[in-house]
Amino acid sequence: MPKQFVSRRQLLFEAGGGLSGLALAYLLDREDLLAAQSAGESRQTPLAPGKPHFAPRAKAVISLFMSGGVSHLDTFDPKPALRKYAGQPLAGRGEIVVRQGHPGPLMPSPFEFRRYGDCGMEISSIFPEIARHADELAFIRSVVGRSNDHVMAHYELATGSVRMGGPSVGSWVTYGLGSENQNLPAFVVIYDARGGPFGGPANWSAGYMPAVYQGTIFRSSGSPITDLKPPPSISDARQRARLDLLARLNALDEQRNPANSELAARITSYELAYRMQSRAPEAVDMEGESPATKKLYGLDQPTTEPFGRQCLLARRLVERGVRFVQLYHGGLGIQNLDTWDAHENIADNHTRHAAEVDLPISGLITDLRNRGLLDSTLVIWQSEFGRMPISQRGVGRDHNPGAMTIFMTGARIKGGQVIGSSDEFGYKAEEQPVSIHDLHATILHLLGMDHTRLTYRYQGRQMRLTDVYGVPVPGIIA
Repeated sequence: MPKQFVSRRQLLFEAGGGLSGLALAYLLDREDLLAAQSAGESRQTPLAPGKPHFAPRAKAVISLFMSGGVSHLDTFDPKPALRKYAGQPLAGRGEIVVRQGHPGPLMPSPFEFRRYGDCGMEISSIFPEIARHADELAFIRSVVGRSNDHVMAHYELATGSVRMGGPSVGSWVTYGLGSENQNLPAFVVIYDARGGPFGGPANWSAGYMPAVYQGTIFRSSGSPITDLKPPPSISDARQRARLDLLARLNALDEQRNPANSELAARITSYELAYRMQSRAPEAVDMEGESPATKKLYGLDQPTTEPFGRQCLLARRLVERGVRFVQLYHGGLGIQNLDTWDAHENIADNHTRHAAEVDLPISGLITDLRNRGLLDSTLVIWQSEFGRMPISQRGVGRDHNPGAMTIFMTGARIKGGQVIGSSDEFGYKAEEQPVSIHDLHATILHLLGMDHTRLTYRYQGRQMRLTDVYGVPVPGIIA
């Protein structure tokens, strides 16, 4: 085979091109124009603690999701006009889009609203315990969703998109910041003992990210973690030997395929599962909690015990460095639907479910404050959409993504304030509408992350939780 020679002209051209590339890289770096290294890619292991973009207000998040669509009109957004114009049609608003039909006239809330705290916050009488924290809560009464379908609305709150397949908020937070406890998952999901929420596991999926960033399910009844202990026939030494062999085989494959992030995630998952066998039992064991603490969460009452257990477990997890804890109340069983979806009777549905969560949520806020954890923990209460101001079948309400209310506390947020408002009937957000992208940008900001810089490269594009939208809510991050 004849020798291949490089001409002098070709040598100078190729060498010059390389030098110009180095010069360009230097100039771009000096002007801070180089693409930033993705968060998870800058750490040796996927769950190692990451550096925030700026000083964070919170280190952890506890998200309280009321599945089924809580009526803002009957909880945290009082509308006197509904009583004044009760029985009249909702006119002058264009086409009224309902999910299940049977649109009726304007219907006032069956509940009384009272003023609480020094701020005089108006809160429904079905939440007397949460109302005790009025001066610590920041309400956003102008949140807007894009879908009146339960599953799609759940996905939007969870991932920023109404379509399944995107990474959840907890996955983005874990990807960006890693974990402060290498013996527990960074992202834990605890759903209702009656069943999971609308949309199922896609709500805590890592989507197109490595699987190590997805949520880990902890059960709310019985043993929180399934299959935590190996069979009696497998000794610790034998299990350790198996993992070591797997690690060596995976390391060989990783050398051949260094860009395979899924493999690194698998190795991390194996090791985390092994460490959890010795550390997780202590984290989920509530027997050592004092009787006063258990009573604070309502563990002494059958009505409040299930969600109280979820809330107490959430406190124990963030106390031990878990980054994101997602709680769901309201579950879809195999043959039943027991959620906040009040099509038939708003008074019965919301009275019953509020009684299940009111005391536990109040206990969680109190306990976090007493332990010095509230300032470093963001607690957010939310649902997938609000309800219609018109009646359905006489005493129920249909879905309404045009206006809903959420509240936040902790993370040194100014409490006792209301941000935004819906119109006089609560049909549409009117003053300072807040999109789900805005909400997600706010959560990331409180954790010290700029939502425009938290990206993951997928299919040739730098993907974001907030897509190309989102502005942090000023009243929350101020």
